Amino acid sequence: MIVVTVEKVPGYEIVETLGVVMGNTVRSKHLGRDIAAGLKTLIGGEIEGYSEMLAEARNIALERMINNAEKLGADAVIGVRFASSAVMGGAAEMVAYGTAVRLRKVGS
Repeated sequence: MIVVTVEKVPGYEIVETLGVVMGNTVRSKHLGRDIAAGLKTLIGGEIEGYSEMLAEARNIALERMINNAEKLGADAVIGVRFASSAVMGGAAEMVAYGTAVRLRKVGS
């Protein structure tokens, strides 16, 4: 599966647009991360526990988006974007979305 943030894939032409696909996950903080984050805010610097949580959430959302595109028979997802939002205190949603397309290699 080709996944790109741009609207065209070099060397290919879009032969069919299948629609918007997305994947999401909602993740919550846990006590250990909260305590570490609280201490880190006193001294400054990266809050690694939260960085790891967000990276994991992005990967899960991306994987779910790709799975949805594969169910439609897509060769690629173009225009991929990520968004996040607070769902409630202590929980955040990560969304990956883009346009599922079928491609044909140029010149074949």
